[in-house]
Amino acid sequence: MTIQSLATAAYLVAALLFILSLAGLSKHESGKRGIWFGIVGMAIALIATIALALDGGVHGAMTTIGIVLMVVALAVGAVIGVWRARVVEMTGMPELIALLHSFVGLAAVLVAWSGFVMVEAKGAAQTEIAPEMLGIHHAEVIIGLFIGAVTFTGSIVAYLKLAAKIDSKPMMLPGKNAINIGALVLFLVLTVWFVITPDLWILITATVLALLLGWHLVASIGGGDMPVVVSMLNSYSGWAAAAAGFLLNNNLLIITGALVGSSGAYLSYIMCVAMNRSFISVIAGGFGIEAPSSGSDAEQGEHQEVTAEEVADMLANASSVVITPGYGMAVAQAQYPVAEITRILRERGVNVRFGIHPVAGRLPGHMNVLLAEARVPYDIVLEMDEINDDLSDTDVVLVIGANDTVNPAAEDDPTSPIAGMPVLKVWEAGQVIVFKRSMAAGYAGVQNPLFFRSNSAMLFGDARERVEDILKAL
Repeated sequence: MTIQSLATAAYLVAALLFILSLAGLSKHESGKRGIWFGIVGMAIALIATIALALDGGVHGAMTTIGIVLMVVALAVGAVIGVWRARVVEMTGMPELIALLHSFVGLAAVLVAWSGFVMVEAKGAAQTEIAPEMLGIHHAEVIIGLFIGAVTFTGSIVAYLKLAAKIDSKPMMLPGKNAINIGALVLFLVLTVWFVITPDLWILITATVLALLLGWHLVASIGGGDMPVVVSMLNSYSGWAAAAAGFLLNNNLLIITGALVGSSGAYLSYIMCVAMNRSFISVIAGGFGIEAPSSGSDAEQGEHQEVTAEEVADMLANASSVVITPGYGMAVAQAQYPVAEITRILRERGVNVRFGIHPVAGRLPGHMNVLLAEARVPYDIVLEMDEINDDLSDTDVVLVIGANDTVNPAAEDDPTSPIAGMPVLKVWEAGQVIVFKRSMAAGYAGVQNPLFFRSNSAMLFGDARERVEDILKAL
């Protein structure tokens, strides 16, 4: 059996493992198994690809310098990957993922340029591409480049917003929708032109256009929609990888890219439905969304404060408690004492459950991972739709580091930037305790009227310290 046949069989096995990985990651209980399927599948894919490269494959035997560069690239990538995975905090995971998406986009751009230079340098007669297929090859080059470049700069902007290095509010350029549509029309013109006449200047123009469009698309999306953006960029990176697979004639890269692209698009759609957002609007850089006429971060009344000891008394006398975590819990690493409070209350017969908004945190599943890390039982971690109807019968709700996901303005203020977004209706409970460092607005940049309701009280300070104070009082 030839190396080519063995590599094809290995690619098939890797593809099946990737599918099993996605299936495993869809549930908490099978998440670790899903990760291992993905790791093993990628290891098999890498080994098969290296074997093909050393054997020569369809592009001829690699030179010594080519082999050395490949080994160095693998070693450097592995070291950086392991290092970042070991040191990153869960709070930094969203921006790290956005940054990794940018690498995929950049790789697709480089592969596209390589595909163009290869044909131009060797001439059509000296490549494996049949003359009648050159037009298709040129289309693959410019489309792959466009997707990759949009993914690259879009992911960089998402990283900067998530890392709070730039303002999370949407950039509202005059005629921004016309800019996006005009860029897409211009790209279509350039694509047709490049297929007919593959000139270098056309490819350069398309590269600059795609880089600028990617930046503008994500910069035009506000922080409240950023979890959807991360998922959307995941989809873009998948399609960029698939495009690179066509250029490299690599079936596994095509399959893997399609899996990532389609699953990321579906997850983005699910999240848009959960947020009452238009899927097309979000992926098109907030198309059709104008700047809000209200949504000030100014305080809207007087708030009440409460002590940790008072909260402990409320919890001890409650029969039902719901905890709604947000990004603030992740920042404070408060999930461990929260899990301990949950254990103590449940031992005393209190019905404790968690309400998770689909976009709590800054990454899909962010809060679920944190709670699983703290060994909170899966069966008491409920999604928003599962818990919302029970909140009116709940004695105490603890809002730990959440803001926009529990904001009644989403229902009460049609001019709010989060208007129409389904939220956890915590204000319907008997008593709401909000853990926050200050009265500052949330990530979407709007104040929360919940803080000023008669059945709400603020517990200021670091979430972990306040939860530990409650734990001591209990």
